[in-house]
Amino acid sequence: MSDFLSKIIERKRQEVKEGQKCVPESFLRREAEKSSGRRGFADRLAMRGPHGMNIIAEVKRASPSKGKIRDDVDPARFARMYEAGGAAAVSVLTDRDYFCGSAEDLQKVRAASAIPALRKDFIISTYQVYESAVMGADAILLIVRALSPELLRELLSLSSDIGLDALVETHDEQEFDIAAKAGARVIGVNNRDLSTFQTDISTSIRIAGKAAPGQVLVAESGIHTRADIERLLEAGIGNFLIGESLMRSEDPVGLLAALHGAGSKTIPPQSPVVDGAWREC
Repeated sequence: MSDFLSKIIERKRQEVKEGQKCVPESFLRREAEKSSGRRGFADRLAMRGPHGMNIIAEVKRASPSKGKIRDDVDPARFARMYEAGGAAAVSVLTDRDYFCGSAEDLQKVRAASAIPALRKDFIISTYQVYESAVMGADAILLIVRALSPELLRELLSLSSDIGLDALVETHDEQEFDIAAKAGARVIGVNNRDLSTFQTDISTSIRIAGKAAPGQVLVAESGIHTRADIERLLEAGIGNFLIGESLMRSEDPVGLLAALHGAGSKTIPPQSPVVDGAWREC
């Protein structure tokens, strides 16, 4: 585990302890078991969309490597634009300290659209799984590098029991094997090196050959153009999680059309990149 990821995970442990003091896990469990109306995230990705692919469009306010992405983030507005642009699902960053997200962002996204909502956070406990169900998520992100194989299996089993799908994120072949052995159906390959923050989509291309029948692959990070998508489609990957490009775009609907290969291949102009160190939310 990279030093940076270790820092985030330690903060998550503190958050869980703080949360348990306010809302006991037993209460969350009862509420999660009563919740219903899940939108099928895994089933949606298992069937390629009208353009022969699926895009999970992300609502992300900031990142540790780029700082604040943009100031005018209205989660509900982005969700409506993403749905209008043909996105198969919406991923929502809910981490507060490093990505400026919140549970409210996810709830606004889900209320504004009819497509599945993925809670993207650093989930390390059963408490957070129940919490995700209560806040309205249809699926959660589980990061192999942040979990022991035993805990990964436990969280996958619990998610299934309460009707949540899971996107299990890997970064290399060894982690892919761990995810597969744990029974993951939807497996993401993150093209970002957590040590350097550099991205390389050849990571997904290299690992794609390991997928077994029934497993659903998702390429994550570093996907900016239709050409990137075409390279990944040739490797057999049909699902793509795209965040920063869409968040910076002044025309997310047009950009989604271009990424889907519908109409013009020209990528719409994007707002300036925010470089530099981390900025406060």
